[in-house]
Amino acid sequence: MKIVAITTDLMDRSRISGALDGVEFARDAAGCTGADVVVIDLARGAALVGTVRAAVPDARIVAFGPHVDTEVLEQASRDGADVVLPRSKFFQDPAGALA
Repeated sequence: MKIVAITTDLMDRSRISGALDGVEFARDAAGCTGADVVVIDLARGAALVGTVRAAVPDARIVAFGPHVDTEVLEQASRDGADVVLPRSKFFQDPAGALA
């Protein structure tokens, strides 16, 4: 399974790498080609959800963002994310969030 994450936060990258074996990192939808799962950090890439959905229509999209930013979380769902979680929930069990 190919997992691609879009986040520019170095601490989040480290946490994701530690939890998801073989994860690759991309800056945009073009870097998600062939992905089975795409993880998107909404704090830094909320506008990318629709673009990623169009680029890899069969991929499972898991998005996470600040719990206080309910509009961004709701918009990610409308834009095609399969799973949308507050960042605290996502980082409790990143591998579980992909299931």
